[in-house]
Amino acid sequence: MPIAPALLANFPTEQHASAALALNASPYLQEQLTRFPEWVASLLTSQAYQPAELVEKIAAEIAAIKDEASLLKAVRQIRHRETVRIAWRDLTAAADLVETLETTSDLADALVASVLDWWHQELVGKHGQPLSREGIPQRMLVLGMGKLGGRELNFSSDIDLIFAFPEAGETNGRRSVDNQTFFTRVGQKLINTLGQVTGDGFAYRVDMRLRPFGEVGALALSFDAMEHYYQTHGREWERYAMVKARVMAGDRQEGLELMERLRPFVYRRYLDYGSIEQLRDMKLMINREALRKGKQQDVKLGKGGIREIEFTAQVFQLMRGGRERALQERNLLKTLDILEQQTLLSGEDAHLLREAYCFLRRAENRVQMWKDEQAHALPTDPEQQQWMAASLGFRDWLSFMQSLDMHREQVSLIFKRIFAVEGEEDKPDEDPNQALIQIWQGQMEEEHACDLLLSWGLKPASECWQQIQTLRESRLYKSLTELARTRLDRLMPELLAVCATQTNPAQALTRSLQVIHAIARRSGYIVMLVDHPGALEQFVKLVHASVWITAQLTQHPILLDALLDTRQLYRPLNRQELGIALKQALGGVDPEDTGLVMERLRQFKQAQVLRVAAADITGKLPLMIVSDQLTWIAEAILEETTQHVWQAMTAKSGVPQYVVNGVKQDASIAIVGYGKLGGIELGYGSDLDIVFLHDSCGEQQVTNGEKPLENPVFFARLAQKIINALSTFTHDGRLYETDTRLRPSGASGLLVTSAEAFRQYQLEKAWIWEHQALLRSRMITGSPALRQQFEAIRHEILCQPRDTEQLRQEVVQMRQKMWDALGSKDQNIFNVKKDPGGITDIEFIVQYLILAHAHQYPALVEWSDNIRQLDSLRNAKLLSAEEVSRLQDIYRSLRNHTHKLALQEESTAISAEDFLAERDYIKAIWLKYLGG
Repeated sequence: MPIAPALLANFPTEQHASAALALNASPYLQEQLTRFPEWVASLLTSQAYQPAELVEKIAAEIAAIKDEASLLKAVRQIRHRETVRIAWRDLTAAADLVETLETTSDLADALVASVLDWWHQELVGKHGQPLSREGIPQRMLVLGMGKLGGRELNFSSDIDLIFAFPEAGETNGRRSVDNQTFFTRVGQKLINTLGQVTGDGFAYRVDMRLRPFGEVGALALSFDAMEHYYQTHGREWERYAMVKARVMAGDRQEGLELMERLRPFVYRRYLDYGSIEQLRDMKLMINREALRKGKQQDVKLGKGGIREIEFTAQVFQLMRGGRERALQERNLLKTLDILEQQTLLSGEDAHLLREAYCFLRRAENRVQMWKDEQAHALPTDPEQQQWMAASLGFRDWLSFMQSLDMHREQVSLIFKRIFAVEGEEDKPDEDPNQALIQIWQGQMEEEHACDLLLSWGLKPASECWQQIQTLRESRLYKSLTELARTRLDRLMPELLAVCATQTNPAQALTRSLQVIHAIARRSGYIVMLVDHPGALEQFVKLVHASVWITAQLTQHPILLDALLDTRQLYRPLNRQELGIALKQALGGVDPEDTGLVMERLRQFKQAQVLRVAAADITGKLPLMIVSDQLTWIAEAILEETTQHVWQAMTAKSGVPQYVVNGVKQDASIAIVGYGKLGGIELGYGSDLDIVFLHDSCGEQQVTNGEKPLENPVFFARLAQKIINALSTFTHDGRLYETDTRLRPSGASGLLVTSAEAFRQYQLEKAWIWEHQALLRSRMITGSPALRQQFEAIRHEILCQPRDTEQLRQEVVQMRQKMWDALGSKDQNIFNVKKDPGGITDIEFIVQYLILAHAHQYPALVEWSDNIRQLDSLRNAKLLSAEEVSRLQDIYRSLRNHTHKLALQEESTAISAEDFLAERDYIKAIWLKYLGG
């Protein structure tokens, strides 16, 4: 379309070249500037709009209009005026892609919101104000869907909308109508104003088919009706659509309420692996449709096109968005940034997708700027091809196509890798597990089925057959949705094949099916196991090896996510890495959302302990490292929990302070670990023995907030909240059972004691067994000053001179009481921990010798763990090197056995025939140093 000389004459001579390129690339631009040449001057001086500037400008224009005819005309002229401005800035490279997309979206927002307000006021004049049953005024909300919701609208595009209003009720005018009728009429007027074709064209084609029940559904629904629909009738594709939903018009606060109510439908609390399958199936359907309609050169729907980039981002959002709030982002480019930050996409893949997306979206906009038409297919007209290529900076169409093909190929490769899309030609003619498929589907008689199961190595075959039949005939299987049943049908033959490779196939199948029963209704997990053979193999391997792991996966299926990466699964994090990982896990969580913080802490702990257990049962971690790992996890949890509760309490009550010698100082709290926690010897399921100390003393012991508390009250509440956070049961279980009875005066004492009061108690009132316990103590959290103070107190108490004979008698008497109360009464049973010759005897021997000699050898009290305490006794020549080595070996062996028992959820009471030599040696050492 040649440019009219008169039109080009409106531009300064020095801008003729850029103007000619823009006008040749967009006959629509030529047409509009020919009709409205006065717009040229504003184009030449245009700048990017400031935030909300365009919306406020259009709102003022629309609000001044008095009648419907003028409204229709104004809306169309405004739309043309602003799209001409958008096209000009884009085609002359004055605007980048983000500005173009956001301004295009803001234009739609502004027109929808201002026209909505105009018609609301118009109909209020006719019917009165719509009110809830409680008399609260009501306004309609408009949800922008798709690219409009993500503020990335195409240059010429339909707008997908959904209408909602807060509550049922009626208007208060003389011609009263119910709220649904009122808002339906408002919606109809809005659609007509935007979409009706007049002499000035139309503003937007409005598509309402994404609303509940589609074309047959009500045009506007209350929030309650919306929530009920999505929870009851919502389909998978509607979840994907709602990822982009944004409140673009109406009361923003009410909009937040609606989106919060719909969030559970869109984002699952668990990892939703089913979304991969669903999106993959949708894309395959789109590919077939594109092929049928000849849309291979469609930049949106074709191979490597915009839709594949969108699906790549959305699959992570749908799968993980319920746990990672940051992923609940509507804008695609921002989502890619988040995926890269969370290492869900590699830096290279994220970069390639960003580059491709920007290239494709610019190309798509150029196609639509040609004649302001909603088109996605590349042009076939040579003239349009020439000008489109030139407007994108290419010398010819071939150069453009080469670059386009490069981007599309890169997108396609990433998409295939993430979705594991298989061509139908890649599928084998016959499934290698065909026999197992027939067995699962009940197509064989029992005798034949058992023979086949035996040939596969699934034995005892009759037991395996019975388990298969029990599941297939169960109420659970029959009550599954068709989708969930289909997914389980795909998994079962694969599961049977993997179980057959284990040393005890029937046991592997029994434990696997225990987990399958728990996750069958959450069929996304089933899909994950089907689509990831490596994860399925690890799953069977771990449950076969451990009852404890089976129970963990049954109670907390979210842990299945860890099976996807075997490199990480069998490499537990060190202490520093745990702290960093926990902070990252909590990074996107609102600190004021205590429920979500507690949920993340529990999920973090479960995932980390699973990694330790996996490495433990496969022999990748020795005993001492297992205990170290489990202790480090507890330390990280305690630190983060204490910090969270401290921040929450000080935000309300202020920081506790005190005055000494006229100097005001901040007070702090510390947690001292005792027992296995203090001794760095935690096992699976160990509780935490903890004592709380604070350093507040002197005068004016009070917090500095608006609602001050006395420091003792503050610290007592703080400690109680920490205990509650650790031990309260939620749907994710609990973090740890805690025991604070080792504090001064036990259960009758104060929950939190000052450091000085703790010292006085230990010096004047504590029993010998309390000093034994103190030997196994160490500071877990607390300020450096309080840590130093505690260590000085501990050293002072433990290094006191003692009457050795009196100490020996008290230790022996205490051990006898424990034998009598806790030891096994059955001669055929040996309790590894509590019976004579067990773990506790070694600990008592060590504690007696240290307490008896620490005043002479202070280095004896340096460590809190039994192994290094034994080393100290050897260094002080209180035990021989041979005795220490033998006791350490026995101690490790016994503790290693308790770990194994814990992983099978078995009691520490074992056969009296076990560990006979070890027990005899411990008893001999006991007699040598403590006598009878």
